[in-house]
Amino acid sequence: MQRLVWQGAALTGRDDMKAYRLLLMAALLLGANVARGEMPLPKFLQQTFASTEPPPQMLWLTPAIKQRAAAILGHDFPGLRTRYWRQGERTAWVLDEIGKEQPITLGVVVEQGQILNIEVLAYRESRGGEIRHGFFRRQFDRATLKPGDRLDRHIDGITGATLSVSAMTRIARLALAFHDEALRPR
Repeated sequence: MQRLVWQGAALTGRDDMKAYRLLLMAALLLGANVARGEMPLPKFLQQTFASTEPPPQMLWLTPAIKQRAAAILGHDFPGLRTRYWRQGERTAWVLDEIGKEQPITLGVVVEQGQILNIEVLAYRESRGGEIRHGFFRRQFDRATLKPGDRLDRHIDGITGATLSVSAMTRIARLALAFHDEALRPR
């Protein structure tokens, strides 16, 4: 039987296979977020605000804003306020929406009423992860709201990711509505 030496320990061919499997599993688990195309919040904010990251602000959800959010989402928006970042006319929103069973965390950048960027910050579903890819997310570039809080364009779906596509579309609409509310003179 062939014997291998690994960091001073003698391994048989069978032991070598076990060690290889463990290393492969560890590499897959540790690299999962990178491979999944997710983006950490600090990186998202750094890309959004090239100069200095502005301090977070709060949009207080008045009854009228909550009603508008519920109409967009099809369910109540939780909480009394939501956090966002603003620099000039640019805002960044980090919002969650349920895909099929799990929340999807999205970062949406809005400027002058248009989506500049939408990123998947955390994807927890077992299916539908194709929404992370640039080819899909680019459909939202420069999207705006038209009357009735609808997007000004059709978003093509992805086979097997219908609920994730729907969740991303609702969040895009919500971020545009929240941007409008945050910049509205009070």
